[in-house]
Amino acid sequence: MAELESPEVMPKVINFLSCLLHRVAESNDTTSRLDTQRISVFHGLTRPTISIQSYLERIFKYANCSPSCFIVAYVYLDRFTQKQPLLPINSFNVHRLLITSVLVSAKFMDDMYYNNAYYAKVGGISTTEMNLLEVDFLFGLGFQLNVTPNTFYTYCSYLQREMLLLQSPLHLEEPTLNLERPIKLHCCFNEDDSTHQKQLAV
Repeated sequence: MAELESPEVMPKVINFLSCLLHRVAESNDTTSRLDTQRISVFHGLTRPTISIQSYLERIFKYANCSPSCFIVAYVYLDRFTQKQPLLPINSFNVHRLLITSVLVSAKFMDDMYYNNAYYAKVGGISTTEMNLLEVDFLFGLGFQLNVTPNTFYTYCSYLQREMLLLQSPLHLEEPTLNLERPIKLHCCFNEDDSTHQKQLAV
């Protein structure tokens, strides 16, 4: 996965993920007025003043986890929304879900990682809250943390395709993930990749 290590590619991945999550949150903010949604430990009383992109860039800058962690964190968020349909990503919970998914991903993927107290500082929350969010997130995932290579490539392929669509024709020759795998239209997949969901695909 050398492509993911590229300093030219990762900022684009971070930018796209933040744009995607922003669209999802905005969409769910609108539908929340009509649909029943459960309040969870991830919900803040108010919307954070920091944008999703700035928050994700902050995590990327200070977490020092492997680039693959952000793809796996994306997979975890997708799984979470599938397993917890009454807890859709919105503007009140997206930041806490982000920091928690990256924390869990780093612990699962990397040999060396920062502790919860450090991630709490990066995320602007207390260590106690970070610990609580981690436990709640793990239970929300049903402790299904393993990501198969096929699933990983599927999500990377989706990101690659969407990133290319956002680029103008003049920039198509810039470095991309170039994974040479089948590209899916949506980012939510069952583990066998045979069916498509739309929790995170707007």
